[in-house]
Amino acid sequence: MPASRRGSGSFTLTTGQTIAIHTRTQDEEDLPHATKKTMADHLRKYESLFTLTPQRMRMIVEAFTETLELGLNKPNQIVPMIPTYVFGWPTGQEKGDFLALDLGGTNLRVCLVTLQGEGKFEISQTKYRLTEEQKQEDGQKLFDFCAECLNTFVETNTGEGAGQLKPGQSLPLGFTFSYPCSQERIDHGELIRWTKGFGAGNTEGRDVAEMFKRSLEKYQLPIKLTALINDTTGTLIASHYVNPKTKIAVIFGTGCNAAYMEHVKDIPKIEHLGIDAGAEMAINCEWGAFDSFEHEHLPRTKYDTIVDDTSNKPGEQAFEKLISGRYLGEILRLVLCELIDEGVLFLGQNTYKLEKPYCFDTAFLSLMESDPTDELLMVIGIFTHFFALETTLAERQFFRALAKLIGRRAARLSACGIAAIVSKMGYLEEGCSVGADGSLYNKYPGFADRVHEGLQDIFGDKGRNIVTHHAEDGSGVGSAIIVAMTKHRKDAGLYLMFDHTIAYIRGVYGSLCVHVLCYLLCP
Repeated sequence: MPASRRGSGSFTLTTGQTIAIHTRTQDEEDLPHATKKTMADHLRKYESLFTLTPQRMRMIVEAFTETLELGLNKPNQIVPMIPTYVFGWPTGQEKGDFLALDLGGTNLRVCLVTLQGEGKFEISQTKYRLTEEQKQEDGQKLFDFCAECLNTFVETNTGEGAGQLKPGQSLPLGFTFSYPCSQERIDHGELIRWTKGFGAGNTEGRDVAEMFKRSLEKYQLPIKLTALINDTTGTLIASHYVNPKTKIAVIFGTGCNAAYMEHVKDIPKIEHLGIDAGAEMAINCEWGAFDSFEHEHLPRTKYDTIVDDTSNKPGEQAFEKLISGRYLGEILRLVLCELIDEGVLFLGQNTYKLEKPYCFDTAFLSLMESDPTDELLMVIGIFTHFFALETTLAERQFFRALAKLIGRRAARLSACGIAAIVSKMGYLEEGCSVGADGSLYNKYPGFADRVHEGLQDIFGDKGRNIVTHHAEDGSGVGSAIIVAMTKHRKDAGLYLMFDHTIAYIRGVYGSLCVHVLCYLLCP
């Protein structure tokens, strides 16, 4: 067991070993603990650090809105505002059987979705575990594994019974690939960079749709890759399919993101494609990168700076590092470590277990906030079981209050992101629903209420017009609906491949001909 560096004092031997000196003596029966007044004094300091005023929130919303506009105007911006080539909303009457493949951070999920119309659907699915080796080895091998799992799923679910695939039945497939890609059409996507711990080689900068198609050919599957989508875009479409008032989708989980439907005329960076200006297209914001590198707008504390500096991508994903489930527990842990260093907490106790980065899971904050007991027994359990530390009631009350501050800041910053899209699109007066998904939104106590509170602090009473609700399954159902919409466009002759063909027509016949052609082919 390594010696703890914590204590009321320490000195270093000539051998280099550090010895901690604690105020506790062997004759004392109780460990020294911070008093209730001491903890209250410290809490006031952290309240000032982690509290967002309505005025500050409005300033963030203004800067956020400008950043969204910049991403629509110019390519390769920090918040990229990626065009998805998902045109318009579902009608709610989409029907048929569709396959969906979801390559997540932990699992690969294969779904058979039956759309029944009128916003109804049935789904059957199987999950396949991804190993760390598969995430890091050659990219083509990763897609071969995806095709192998798809083949297994098809074989298992083929038969004559209800809800089964018919032998030899050919089905369109939606591939939910939730990693930043640049797209020129809906069945194409060049991987910009891996995230979520993936590092498969020979993949970045390549068309992952084409790589996956090659894997499908190896297994001679009667499946056609019809759409490559992001899970947030799928969440937007699935939520609107069930609730047509939904105009924005957000993910608040291990990461964070948003998607919404934009007017093509307001996306200047794709003007050269000649798409009908009257059309609408879903935009995948990738807004976790807001305020990255420059750090001009978000209220970062020194704990946030440490999280950023010690991350695998310093300077990047600044917004995500303040609000996502991956980082909230680490922010709280850093505060506790500072108080231990200052001799405020856990004197005379070995704190080495708490010194390991990311050992304090965000789920612990959720549990602490939801502890219903007077003695905060849940908090006792967390510190005793996971860190072998004894706590007083005053300390436990402080821990819970600190968790509330960090969780509330995350929710209020999340509200700023939603408010930026609402402001940009002019949704405030008429109101709209926001489909929300992710572990923070679904499991963290009070998160949704704090988002709504934040929206009202930003917009006043009109903020009540913006309501979040639990989103539908974007990576499964949403993917299937997008495939259905895309198939309908192709069958109706509305599908247009905006690639070298457009460039050729413009070069030979001029831009006017391109606009006329797009007017005829695009809705």
